[in-house]
Amino acid sequence: MVRLDYVSCVLTVTSTILVGRGYWQGWLLGVMNSAIMCVIGFKTAQLGFIPANLFCIALGANNLLDWRKAAPASLKRVPESAEVRITTPQLTPQ
Repeated sequence: MVRLDYVSCVLTVTSTILVGRGYWQGWLLGVMNSAIMCVIGFKTAQLGFIPANLFCIALGANNLLDWRKAAPASLKRVPESAEVRITTPQLTPQ
């Protein structure tokens, strides 16, 4: 049997780290975590978790869509035609 509380714990930590590092996938994990929290709230009769996490799902989905729209522009940090050349001084025996 899968312990949803442990799954939620792992998803919370992982999504927070990913969003903090600038990965849009963190928002996706956050939305998944909110859905799990809704299930936990229903199973344990803690119904207050459900509306709060439905709001978090909507917010996370909106953030995910906004982030994905902006992602192509933010990923182009280096121009595509740029070449990286490493030069070293000529070493000649003396």
